[in-house]
Amino acid sequence: MATVALPILFPFLLILVFVVIKSSRAAQIVGVLGSASLLAISLFLFIQVNEQGILTLNVGGWEAPMGITLVVDHLSVIMLIVTSFIVFAISIYAIGFMVGNHKTNKFYIFFFALIMGVNGAFTTGDVFNLYVWFEVILISSFVLIVIGDSKEQLEGGIKYMALNLIGSLLFLAGLGLLYGETGTLNMAHLAQILRTSEHSLLINSSTTLFFIAFGIKAAVFPLFFWLPASYHTPNITVTALFAGLLTKVGVYALMRFFTLFFIQDQVFWLNVLLVVAGFTMVVGGMAASAHYDIRRILSYHIISQIGYMIMGLAIFTPLAIAGAIFFMIHNMVAKTNTFLIAGMINKLKGTFYLKDIGGLIKQSPLLAVLFIIPAFALAGVPPLSGFFAKFILFKAGAESEHYAIVAVAVFTAMLTLYSMVKIWNEAFLKESPTKEFSAKGVLLKIPNKLSFIHFLPSIILGLGTVFLGLFAQSVYQFIAEAANQLIDPEIYINTVLNINMQ
Repeated sequence: MATVALPILFPFLLILVFVVIKSSRAAQIVGVLGSASLLAISLFLFIQVNEQGILTLNVGGWEAPMGITLVVDHLSVIMLIVTSFIVFAISIYAIGFMVGNHKTNKFYIFFFALIMGVNGAFTTGDVFNLYVWFEVILISSFVLIVIGDSKEQLEGGIKYMALNLIGSLLFLAGLGLLYGETGTLNMAHLAQILRTSEHSLLINSSTTLFFIAFGIKAAVFPLFFWLPASYHTPNITVTALFAGLLTKVGVYALMRFFTLFFIQDQVFWLNVLLVVAGFTMVVGGMAASAHYDIRRILSYHIISQIGYMIMGLAIFTPLAIAGAIFFMIHNMVAKTNTFLIAGMINKLKGTFYLKDIGGLIKQSPLLAVLFIIPAFALAGVPPLSGFFAKFILFKAGAESEHYAIVAVAVFTAMLTLYSMVKIWNEAFLKESPTKEFSAKGVLLKIPNKLSFIHFLPSIILGLGTVFLGLFAQSVYQFIAEAANQLIDPEIYINTVLNINMQ
């Protein structure tokens, strides 16, 4: 079905348009309209998946496993919708925050190149093409980090690129071993072969390489150091985009691989994932509690909350997998929103450092309300999306008697609440400091006023968070189907390989 390729082809066409466009204003308009069109495409695919089941496209007419296969199942279409929703909000946000020498078509070219790579990763049915899309993401994100040409950005970009290149090399090595063992890289065909393979030692070698590679991409413990070293350096628009999408592609790959075909020594690997999840949650949460730069606090929270997603995968029940998916989409929306709000705080106060901020509840009550929504959602306060995501995971952990990881998750939730309260108290409740220099001796920038266009993206994402909470049951029903397909991938395998299921 040709529509399966639209999430990849449409961003590519937009890139060609931005190469031709000369006007910055025209680029901004095309960026918003293009993002809205991507959202419409994703919703159309959602309707098709609901009506027809798993959608496939064999590029060039070559049947799987010989050719390149694109697959959109329940999990893929969920990720496409949430991605396009975030991209739409950020494309509006960029109008007010990509300023000065950032305001060029170069940003939009690599913005949509990144989206093309992310969508490609979510729709590919081939392991090698997943590697290709990861490289598209890596190159595009590196360019986006260094747009602006500051020394801090270059340092952050080098750290980001270096560590992620290591992950790419390990990914490529794993591909070689996997292909040498099975003779195929089609995911469905791999699942068909590896479920009956007795060569567990050889398969575990590939599994280890993929686990480390995707662990770097997802920023799990102890492979997360590149994230807090780089995410605070670029323009806040870029940071918000990265926060919502990049690590989630790594989590998606872990979910796909460890449910579809890496089932050798499953008990061992699930225990490894459980330990990694616990340390990821605690270390990220504690590191966030120690900082006063909003960007660094939120960056460490990305790491902490990745642990919840890995926790759901490690428990490996339909309820736990559903909880991991629910938590992932909740976190993508809420975490992006907190970074957008951080950018607005910086625009009003000229700094991201909490000690130099205050009085925002009087200066901008709307901003205070917009912050409360994602902050409370991330902390797990009902009836917002984070409460239901955590409740599902806690319930799954208790039912499967994984009490230790549930206790760790509850403790991490308290750390998240503490960090959100710290931002609230420092930035909104306390009186605004009256000084020209920051606590670090840096001359503070002249503050700016915020207009409706600045608030609009946060309003959109805030409504998304409220929607996920108020309509959690309806959302969960579709997510549960995605989780069931991951736990029992027979329909996925048969659909992709065109096997008669009668």
